[in-house]
Amino acid sequence: MLVGLESDPYEMFVESLAEALDLRERETGLHSKRVAAHTLLLARHFYRGMKDLREIYWGSLLHDIGKIGVPDAVLLKPGKLTAEEWLIMQQHPRNGHAILQKLSHLAMAAEIVLCHEERYDGSGYPAGLKGEAIPLPSRLFAVIDTLDAMTFDRPYRKAMPFDAAKAEILRMSGSQFDPQAVETFLREEETLREMTVLEFPGE
Repeated sequence: MLVGLESDPYEMFVESLAEALDLRERETGLHSKRVAAHTLLLARHFYRGMKDLREIYWGSLLHDIGKIGVPDAVLLKPGKLTAEEWLIMQQHPRNGHAILQKLSHLAMAAEIVLCHEERYDGSGYPAGLKGEAIPLPSRLFAVIDTLDAMTFDRPYRKAMPFDAAKAEILRMSGSQFDPQAVETFLREEETLREMTVLEFPGE
């Protein structure tokens, strides 16, 4: 749920859809809900309007909705993807954007979905956007998504300590991550540490 935000008739549907996507990809725990809540924490430093904050939450929550069109043989493949399979995987941001852009009230959310795999140095996909050409919410999300990936167990590896994840994020500031987004992450470090442990107990 969007803590501190007014409820919306679409909210339960959107969150249920995100949970279904997590189950399909065999994520451990409520990955989509975590990254949405944690991205919202950073976004509050830059946005005050409830509409913007709601869209940032939803865009983060549904960041991987485009994977619904990725075949299981690619999405759930345990080993390294072939070049052809990787091209298929790289289409998921565009696929997700195509789904959400049909909903006029989710324009910002659709942009987050489209750009969530872009990197600050231009080495991401699908468009190879660089620096401030990447929407700010997507730059904030990138830091949080990496933090979550490193600090929660995955089928292929165990979680690492928060401090190790923090060190990796700092190392990639200016390349994979926007330095401004990393600075905001550091400002919220104490809260994120607590949320990582307590927000979704038992995972």
